[in-house]
Amino acid sequence: MKNEPTLTPIATTVLEKRYLARDNNGKIIETPGQLFHRVARSVAEADRIFDPNTSVQEVADTFESAMASLSFLPNTPCLINAGRPMAQLAACFVLPVEDNLESIFQTLKETALIHQTGGGTGFSFSRIRPKGDTIFPAHGASGGPVSFIQLFDSATYIIDRNQVRPGANMGVLNVSHPDIEAFIRIKTNPYQLQNFNLSVAVDDEFLKCLETGRDYPLIHSRTGAVIKRLPAEKLLEMMADGAWQTGDPGLLFIDRINRANPTPGVGSIESTNPCGEQPLLPYESCTLGSINLTQFVQDSGINYEKLQRQVETAVHFLDNVIEINRYPLARIDEWSRTNRKIGLGVMGFADALIMMGIAYQSEQALILAEEVMASIQSFAAEASAKLAEKRGNFPAFNHSIYPAAGVMRRRNATLTTIAPTGSISLIAGVSSGIEPVFGYRIKRRFIDTTVEDIHPIYKSYLAAGQPVPEKIFQTAWEVSPEWHLKIQAAFQKHTDNAVSKTVNFPAAATVADIKALFQLAAKMPVKGVTVYRDNSRQDQTLSVCPEACPRCES
Repeated sequence: MKNEPTLTPIATTVLEKRYLARDNNGKIIETPGQLFHRVARSVAEADRIFDPNTSVQEVADTFESAMASLSFLPNTPCLINAGRPMAQLAACFVLPVEDNLESIFQTLKETALIHQTGGGTGFSFSRIRPKGDTIFPAHGASGGPVSFIQLFDSATYIIDRNQVRPGANMGVLNVSHPDIEAFIRIKTNPYQLQNFNLSVAVDDEFLKCLETGRDYPLIHSRTGAVIKRLPAEKLLEMMADGAWQTGDPGLLFIDRINRANPTPGVGSIESTNPCGEQPLLPYESCTLGSINLTQFVQDSGINYEKLQRQVETAVHFLDNVIEINRYPLARIDEWSRTNRKIGLGVMGFADALIMMGIAYQSEQALILAEEVMASIQSFAAEASAKLAEKRGNFPAFNHSIYPAAGVMRRRNATLTTIAPTGSISLIAGVSSGIEPVFGYRIKRRFIDTTVEDIHPIYKSYLAAGQPVPEKIFQTAWEVSPEWHLKIQAAFQKHTDNAVSKTVNFPAAATVADIKALFQLAAKMPVKGVTVYRDNSRQDQTLSVCPEACPRCES
């Protein structure tokens, strides 16, 4: 086992409260170094399946070094469950919801089994008939999709209230559904759907109606009949108003997502995981991992040779996870192995910019974003091809886009995803995902603890008595909403799946501001958009400490 990693106080707190193994009395029985050793050894064992003579110890050492150096970390279920009895290592799942009671309650049961293992679930409720529609043969009336979303929300609360990692959900409804107005408004009641994120799936036709000022048809999900028409702009304004009040709903550009679907011969994508970065077919899962970009900054640039080696290790690691994962359902096992989707992304992007003296809101940042992600995508494709030579293409390869594109070897249907990295970025001690730094001195709520946190690079400037270069130390509030989107789009250009990115608005922002941002996103190469207006929720996890850092005030 390697030496113990160097961790921040918050990283230690996070690991102790959520990740480290405990005995039957609740006493912690492993160190962070032992955790990485446990995970590395367990994941490396998959190599034996393909080569009984492989040096598992050598592979495990490589994996352990990547994690202990905080250069690469897999998603939370992998860190918690690898090498332990639960052994469910994926973070993201999508389940189908059909328009009948048996299917709905079967999906509810399956959701409980997934949440029990630490996974998050996404659903499209668009197939459910609208509220008030006749139910045969009982001659009753349907409660509509919103009523069933409420059912899933209540069940999640009951299932997850004692879990170390409470379950999270994504509820999606097509913009054409007759109950779309009720769906958009539901979370304006702060006591509703506390375990759900919501997204409206907007199609190309809606965007055309929006652009030309036309009415958009609402279509009965069972009969296909047009129920009524509403001005597309009015619907968008309702979405903007809901997002202004609560952060929900976000928008999913569903046709854009399906144009990037790597296996269109297998099925269409209708939903994503809870944070929106992972579009999946029903019963698919995805294992995520993120590379800490701060570990690759060298001489005011990125060491791409070192980055390539780390990407190769990460792709190897994540493909192994698919092999050893103990999936909660047989159908998830089948589909996860059929398409073998992985999602490798980044964290610490904002910190890497600071280290290189680049402002987040700058053309230089956009150039770096594209350069870094294009490199990771290319390195990952090469690594996946090498694995395919030894292990074979993913089973649905011949039903994918790759043969027509001239790609002969591909172990994984998708390779890259930009996840929010909420907890693992705390472990790594860096900024989350591709987000700007929220504030340089913040109060953070974590499980049952509230702690004050000073950004380490900012702290080093203060300790050295150096003036803080405000141009470089930009907060999420000093980056304009348009620039949030530009960074998202830059990463999306070179990402197979999608990008988790919150567009932050100050508390004083208006509904019109958010509506304009939605319209801008519709014209940019992003697969979705999520906004958050400061202090629009009472349960806000992060808040700035303005008395210590006046620039951080919103």
